[in-house]
Amino acid sequence: MNRTTFTMAALVSLALLTAQNAAAQTTETPTTPQTAAPTSAAQYAQQATDLAAQARSTLPKADWNVDRTPWKQAAAAADQAVNAEPNNPDYLLLRATIYTDVGFWKQAERSWDAYLALKPDDNAARGKAATVQYNIGYAAYVRGDLVSAPLFFQKCSQLQPDNVACVIWNARVALEGGNYNDATRLYQQAAQLAPSDKTVPYFLQISQNAGKYGPAATTAFSRAYQAIDKGDKAGALKLYQQATAAAPNFLEAWREQGRLGLELGDLPAATAAYTAATQLPGVSAADRYNLGVVQEAQGVGLSAVQAFRAAYTKYAAGDKAGAETGFIQATQLSPRYAKAWAWAGRVAYENKDYPAAASAYGQAVVLDPNDKSSAYYLKLAQQGK
Repeated sequence: MNRTTFTMAALVSLALLTAQNAAAQTTETPTTPQTAAPTSAAQYAQQATDLAAQARSTLPKADWNVDRTPWKQAAAAADQAVNAEPNNPDYLLLRATIYTDVGFWKQAERSWDAYLALKPDDNAARGKAATVQYNIGYAAYVRGDLVSAPLFFQKCSQLQPDNVACVIWNARVALEGGNYNDATRLYQQAAQLAPSDKTVPYFLQISQNAGKYGPAATTAFSRAYQAIDKGDKAGALKLYQQATAAAPNFLEAWREQGRLGLELGDLPAATAAYTAATQLPGVSAADRYNLGVVQEAQGVGLSAVQAFRAAYTKYAAGDKAGAETGFIQATQLSPRYAKAWAWAGRVAYENKDYPAAASAYGQAVVLDPNDKSSAYYLKLAQQGK
């Protein structure tokens, strides 16, 4: 290549490069449209409304938290709207609703107070404000603050007089605080508001008798009930044991202790509880029955006794097929359960299934040679009579 040819090629290349650079410099980069920042209370309120709607539709309720996007931005925008127009009830309502939705109770409380100062007759808002007071009161109760908790529950009742939950929890706090007259009055009020709630008359009776047990026992009893509500049966059993340790005359605490012992398969606890219950004034036939269950279970096992008792109930109700299945189940759970074998034989005999009856009665006689009734029917079954 001669010098002239090289120079011409270089010039062409330079021209192409320059053209490409020029094209690149003149090409416009696409931009994303930017939403203008709010400048008025109305714009802040609209932004808060939109963000809150987005949060409700995109986040599961378990994740509704003031620190989560877009809830955080919604709350901030609502605050800006209220700061710009502090006496605008619509903005106050918007802010109160957002803080209630995310469970920011103290901010919600202040927001509802401000709104209701302008709109005191808004019953729907009063109901939501009462729910906020309930949650603040319950948090105080969980902290063990029995001084502050009733104040919030009382405010809840003032906002919404028919809010049963606030009345019941106010009564519970009074009971645990040793204010038995207040507890009784409040449980009576709750009974009028919720006549179908079986726990209310139960605790009304406890509060009426609480003076005999003392605050330590009644507090433990009340906390045990709360533990059951949370599914913590083992924790509840320990609390009922604390209640009876503080007040050995606390019949209901012994009963609950025995019931939980049975449910948890804790025979020693159930036996101790029902033994103590049957020695107190006010003992019932159910207490004696349950004592019999745990005493019998010590020999053949609780599950076998429970299966037998359930089968007997079916037999008494006329369900012989279900009873037979239950008696056989009891013998399978405890092959040395003589009484279960005897009743399995009885049902089979009544059904004229003599081979099955003879087999079951035979087991019963082997296990209990003194069972004359089983021995008698064994002979009849063997003879097909």
